[in-house]
Amino acid sequence: MSDNLAVKIEQLLPQTQCTKCGYPSCHDYAVAIADGKANYNQCPPGGQEGVARLATVLNQPVIALDTTHGEERPRPVAFIEEEFCIGCTLCIQACPVDAILGAPKQMHTIIPELCTGCDLCVAPCPVDCIKMIPVTPGKTGWAAWSEEQAQKARDQYAFRNQRLLREKQENDDRLAAKAAAKLKALEQETAQTAEEIQQKERKKAIIAAAIERARLKKLEAELGNKS
Repeated sequence: MSDNLAVKIEQLLPQTQCTKCGYPSCHDYAVAIADGKANYNQCPPGGQEGVARLATVLNQPVIALDTTHGEERPRPVAFIEEEFCIGCTLCIQACPVDAILGAPKQMHTIIPELCTGCDLCVAPCPVDCIKMIPVTPGKTGWAAWSEEQAQKARDQYAFRNQRLLREKQENDDRLAAKAAAKLKALEQETAQTAEEIQQKERKKAIIAAAIERARLKKLEAELGNKS
């Protein structure tokens, strides 16, 4: 695979990160095309113009969009019917570009200018309160999506991935610190228990020695009386 070719291909993708192509990200799809593992007509958001752009950089003929991956359509934006939202956060976890604001058990809302229309938030919603609303009537594919929007979506996707990595690292650090604290407490408890056992053993030894001295004194007294 040519890394340079993969970079060129990725720059021609709309960066919606919708996974409709069958790959987890636009980057992975670009790498698969460069490797010859995927065809260059599997991106519905890019539409037929997207296929033509990719055909040019690949020096291949323009072929029809593979609609088994989805139809070319006007670009939609997600909309949450807020009165039905239960604050489950599943849509927030699914959004690839952090276009949804909300917190557990609180109403969520979409940031329209960040939404790429990927549809990924729809399926996880347990109360079916997310709708995809077309915002570019009569315009589909690259006619409904600019280079600037694609770059912004790519930056948002990268920012989200960095945030998730940072949060995972912070969580791992918290768990490690918690485990270390528990281990230290256990070691202290074990040391304390061992010391308590030693103290009890010393007390038992002192008592046993006292009993033995008393027994010997009694025996001496009895012998003295007999003599």
